[in-house]
Amino acid sequence: MSFSVYVNGVSASSIEDAGWFKSSASDPDNSCVEVAALSTGEVAMRNSRFPEGPALVYTRAEIEAFLKGAKAGEFDSLTV
Repeated sequence: MSFSVYVNGVSASSIEDAGWFKSSASDPDNSCVEVAALSTGEVAMRNSRFPEGPALVYTRAEIEAFLKGAKAGEFDSLTV
């Protein structure tokens, strides 16, 4: 994997060639988390309400661990 040229908190709009997308389960106001696969092999996340705001950059392993926990219901308490 290439090393990251992006640091956490970088302006989401400065991430070149990011193809941002969001879940089809987004709320009617389209307020949600958006993700983009980066050429470095990492994944960036941003808040769709603030598309120019900061992005967090994760490794694929970090995203895999998070999604595994989400699928297992480990974060369900956050939506209650």
